Amino acid sequence: MPRTARRTARRRSASLAAALAALCLTSAGAVAQAAPGAPGGPPPSGKLPMSGDVGDHVPGEVDDPVHDPTLFSDRGTYYVFSTGRADAEDPGGIFVRRSVGSLAGPWESVGAIALPEWTRAYGVAHLWAPHVVERGGTFHLYYAASSFGTNESAIGLATTRTPGDLDSWVDHGPVLRSDTDDDFNAIDPQVFSDGGTWYIAFGSFWTGVKVQRLVDMVRPVGPITDLASDPVVPPNAVENPQVFKRGGHWYLTVSRGFCCRGVDSTYETYVGRSTSPTGPFVDREGRLLTEGGGDLLLGRRGDQVGTGALDVLNDRGRTYAVHHYYDAGTGGTIRMQIREVEWRGGWPSFGYGPGDGRPPA
Repeated sequence: MPRTARRTARRRSASLAAALAALCLTSAGAVAQAAPGAPGGPPPSGKLPMSGDVGDHVPGEVDDPVHDPTLFSDRGTYYVFSTGRADAEDPGGIFVRRSVGSLAGPWESVGAIALPEWTRAYGVAHLWAPHVVERGGTFHLYYAASSFGTNESAIGLATTRTPGDLDSWVDHGPVLRSDTDDDFNAIDPQVFSDGGTWYIAFGSFWTGVKVQRLVDMVRPVGPITDLASDPVVPPNAVENPQVFKRGGHWYLTVSRGFCCRGVDSTYETYVGRSTSPTGPFVDREGRLLTEGGGDLLLGRRGDQVGTGALDVLNDRGRTYAVHHYYDAGTGGTIRMQIREVEWRGGWPSFGYGPGDGRPPA
């Protein structure tokens, strides 16, 4: 073979080898990026393997609970806002954590949105049960101000266009109040829309969970409608409404039982559905949630006790839910878990994942 031809052949061989090596590297990178839940990978499924700051407590060292979480996203960053740390002398605001590009984490605790001064009139030890909803590029944070065991309560509102900047949240004061003359409790807010109509769901104990139309994101108007009640467990232990739509049905989840008792908590999540965002909601057997009906959606799973305070996020064509639980393996640390909402016969469900124990027979 002439010298020129040999040089050309060597160059072609080298180019082919380089191309093959690049292809291998690209394929390996694609496989690495394809890990479910990883940034840039496909949507995760099932019970997500949570990592990072998902709730911890070491007496005298770490106090990082995740109670009553709400889940939302902004330009590739996921956020979980939750009930603040309890301190009667120095009440806590809404606590914030985030994860960049992945619902599974690693989650990072980034601090708290400051407690508004007006809430101190309600004897708060912390702000409760936040819910965040975005409208037109503005994020609306609804939260509860109350003291445990009373319905002298209020739901407040703060807004921003940059949710990760904790100093940017502007507080607008209370949007809904209740007092001892009312038969409802203005806590546990959830705000949602049906086209151009917005609603605020709320309630805890007393006469149960309610919903009311919301104008301009700040003014509840019109009749207050009953959504759910639990007359079987005095004193009507039902709260944490979450209303969301899939297909032709609206779904309502509520927490029933008692929270805030560590591993003795009896919280469980129940569900019903309706063709209207304001109900009536019924379970699979047609029982009204206003009369104690509801199908068990999530109870104890392994060491996860008191599973409740559900919040739902639609992300990349799938539905996910965050909930809190008390970790029986650590004596009751309050942590968070995110799970994919699975659908069977038009009803939501949660599959069993690692650590969940055996599914019921």
